[in-house]
Amino acid sequence: MIKKFTCIVVDDDEVDMLSIVSFLEDYAFLEITGRYNSSSVALTAAKKSPPDVLFLDIDMPGMNGLQLREQLKDIPACIFITSYPEYALESFEMAALDFLVKPFSHERFARTMERLNEYLTIRQKADLLNHTLGADTIFIKDGPNQVKLHLHEIIYLEALNNYTSIVTPGRKYTVLSTLSNLIKEKAFNNFIRIHRSYAVQKHFIKRISSGEVMVGNIALPVGRSFKDSLAFLKS
Repeated sequence: MIKKFTCIVVDDDEVDMLSIVSFLEDYAFLEITGRYNSSSVALTAAKKSPPDVLFLDIDMPGMNGLQLREQLKDIPACIFITSYPEYALESFEMAALDFLVKPFSHERFARTMERLNEYLTIRQKADLLNHTLGADTIFIKDGPNQVKLHLHEIIYLEALNNYTSIVTPGRKYTVLSTLSNLIKEKAFNNFIRIHRSYAVQKHFIKRISSGEVMVGNIALPVGRSFKDSLAFLKS
């Protein structure tokens, strides 16, 4: 079964509204839960039942689309649809996932939907780092549940752009944090950075060579600029 994400469409022009809704009907991963021609009405509805995605016109009477997004910053994805390209910079400052200028083609809309689907899927699958507990455990948010991990079981960390994989003997978790930020946390002070993409837990290191580190039965590369950080382990 396809995971559906919820969205609302806000546009004061009825023809444009119907056009957007028609385009969205081709994408099974989205469910339209609201259509509004008033930003204030949309704001009340979105506060009561937050959607996953906002499709917002910008130039509207009263509260415009940028101001509406400002009020709904917690909603993960926002796509602005407007007749005025000069709003592009302001829209991306409001954390827009994309910016569509009316009129747009089916091909351009399809590219936006591909990007949106990828973003939402990654976000939905990611196990978000929640908080640390004591000195030797952390909680990982795994979907609706929280999983307690013992820090001493984590073998290594792997950078994935804005995400980091936490690798244990039994499973790989993905958290919404960069590797650089994650290893600054007190809970991860026993990890050592060996590469721009990897940090390993010291007690799992079995062998160090000039080009790689063996952690358990896994060989990980050593970055040139990180070799000095391993020198003390060889002594």
